[in-house]
Amino acid sequence: MSADRRRRLAVVGTGDRAEMWVRAIGDHADRVELVALADTNQARMDAHNRWLPSPVPTYPASELARMLADQRVDQLLVISVDRTHAGHIVTALEAGVDVITEKPMTVDAESARLILDAVERTGRDVQVAFNYRFNPVHEVVRTLLAGGAVGEIGSVHFEWLLDVRHGADYFRRWHRDKANSGGLLVHKSGHHFDLVNWWLGAAPAEVYAQGRLFMYGPEGKRHGYARDYERAHGAAEAKDDPFAIDLAASPRLKELYLDAEAEDGYFRDQNVFAPGVTIEDDMAVLVRYDTGATMTYHLTAYAPWEGYRLMVNGSQGRLELEVVESDHVSPEATGEIKRGDDVPPEQGGVTLTLRPYWKPPQAIELQPHDRGGHGGADSRMTGVLLGGRADPLARSATARDGAFALLTGLAANRSLETHAPVRVADLLNLSER
Repeated sequence: MSADRRRRLAVVGTGDRAEMWVRAIGDHADRVELVALADTNQARMDAHNRWLPSPVPTYPASELARMLADQRVDQLLVISVDRTHAGHIVTALEAGVDVITEKPMTVDAESARLILDAVERTGRDVQVAFNYRFNPVHEVVRTLLAGGAVGEIGSVHFEWLLDVRHGADYFRRWHRDKANSGGLLVHKSGHHFDLVNWWLGAAPAEVYAQGRLFMYGPEGKRHGYARDYERAHGAAEAKDDPFAIDLAASPRLKELYLDAEAEDGYFRDQNVFAPGVTIEDDMAVLVRYDTGATMTYHLTAYAPWEGYRLMVNGSQGRLELEVVESDHVSPEATGEIKRGDDVPPEQGGVTLTLRPYWKPPQAIELQPHDRGGHGGADSRMTGVLLGGRADPLARSATARDGAFALLTGLAANRSLETHAPVRVADLLNLSER
């Protein structure tokens, strides 16, 4: 490709997350251009075209190969339902097209192997959009640990809290079916598992997990929050329900989902306590890495506040990180849609403390906390992946990185089924890749 020609990009999957990518393509118009959209739903593609300065051709997702050829695509952005990622990625690679895929790279070990084989066979490139690597705070953690701030790393404790606004949203949409998403240990925790792999320069070796569905789904009715409706739109029972989302209140979500339902019958606003939930909302995981370090990890999807705590113990001390995305959730602000102008502000902040042996703790100076775009990570990530900016910390994740993050979650899921530890090598042999 000529150095002065813009890369021709196409997007498959035009849900809410695609809007960030399409906007980022416009931000880097000197290097890339959007040339086509693909989806199973024409109404969603039409919505994106209405928002674009100039509409682009649209294709059914089933005709992805034709789109890649017709539009001479250089790179495909895969932003579709998780279970469809592998098929789209392999189709692109076989067509000689590079790929950027949203996490998780896929949802099972077999399709991960298909992707890795296709990368090796075609020589094309797959980058996994682990945006949390690009969070400035996480970059500081990486630099400190790689520089030996705590010495040799012995253990990690990592707790992640999704509040009842964010956490509940996974139970309103297609993620509630593990066949679509791999469950939260794959879809959400894959972010966190990748961070630990990256921070430690390690790969998971053995995983043990316990988890259950505690708050959401039909079993959650015992907590007294459930109301009797299938989906929120048009349901009187959903009015003022803090667990409901009001699609009609957001013009963008209305166009993408409410106005698109007639094509595929997909409800974006399902009752979080309705039948059909096959994923867990409370999970504990123990991981042993190939370096000998261990991690205890916990994900809670029904917390009153959102954020996470990380503790890294080493031979020369301890590193502690606490990130508060929101210190509470007000009822008016649940469901991602603010329902009034009097919503109280939700405070956030970050503290990072180094505790060396025989010395006072040191507060690490950080940039002001950015509450937008995953802590500022989205714009930094797209600046590297689309804009060609320098990447000295090797934040860009490869297909191999995507596989190791995925395999931690898959091993944890298998451990939930077997009630026994699972060797990662038994899922997928990556030793020679």
